[in-house]
Amino acid sequence: MAYDKGLAERIRLLLADEPGYGERKMFGGIGFLLHGNMACGVIKDSLIVRVGPIDYDAALASPHTRVFDITGRTMKGWIMVSDEGYEDDEDLSRWVRKGAAFASALPPK
Repeated sequence: MAYDKGLAERIRLLLADEPGYGERKMFGGIGFLLHGNMACGVIKDSLIVRVGPIDYDAALASPHTRVFDITGRTMKGWIMVSDEGYEDDEDLSRWVRKGAAFASALPPK
């Protein structure tokens, strides 16, 4: 399984109407972008969220999160959320909105 297609569809439903919405296959999974900036994505059964450097430590202190490290090098400003952290629609929406807010604050690519 390259990535959880059910999770990807749930994210798609949350973001598809956002201005500048796009998708791109990456990291062996799928990334969701706003104006060319990645907001979140799915790798295997993990949600990845771009929270940015300011909210990074607080996001990592949340339950069911860990550093985003798939290459042996930590990507600061990004976190991974295990399935327990997004199984509830409200929790998933909170994480997706956090990633969308960060991506939307960046200049369009």
